[in-house]
Amino acid sequence: MKLTQAHRDALTDILRWRRDVRHFLPDPVPQDALDRLRAAMDLAPSVGNARPWRVLQVQSPELRQAVIANFEIANEQAGAIYDDTKRARYNALKLAGLREAPVHLAVFTERAPKAGHGLGRQTMPEMLDYSTVAAIHTLWLAARAENLGVGWVSILDPAGIAKVLAVPTGWTLTGYLCLGRAATDDDTPLLHRKDWQENSQTHWKVV
Repeated sequence: MKLTQAHRDALTDILRWRRDVRHFLPDPVPQDALDRLRAAMDLAPSVGNARPWRVLQVQSPELRQAVIANFEIANEQAGAIYDDTKRARYNALKLAGLREAPVHLAVFTERAPKAGHGLGRQTMPEMLDYSTVAAIHTLWLAARAENLGVGWVSILDPAGIAKVLAVPTGWTLTGYLCLGRAATDDDTPLLHRKDWQENSQTHWKVV
């Protein structure tokens, strides 16, 4: 298949309008859309074809509340590193859509998957984590193509989340995702609009 300028333009649009969403509408996500997102993750690259990502769709209200409690503790601890002025700005940021998002996905990496037979990760075992990140990013772009938003919640105690969700030993949390229709669409990152941090160009040097 020869890709065209139309493909490149469409991909650029998806990349530009992919945002880390924190404000969600409560509308349920249709099951067929979730099925397509799972199928998109099937297309993600992975080291040695190990496919180490393990996805839990967290629907239980009790489990979700435990995740929210985990976030609130971690968020308070994270804000403590700033001086008073910066902490006030930090506390004013909305850093997760855990209460509003209709879908929660906990994405873990299995540390010793049988698939792949160890290929490509003897010298860089962290490639397993990178593979899961690539799968998450694939999901993220596919969700945007479905007019859905994703928020990646990093302000969590990962060991605590693993305990709450009772995952097998050897699984580590790579990403906790909120998924749903964004309350608003914007091609400008929230942290730009809040004057927290502007983008810098990719460091790319010929040596």
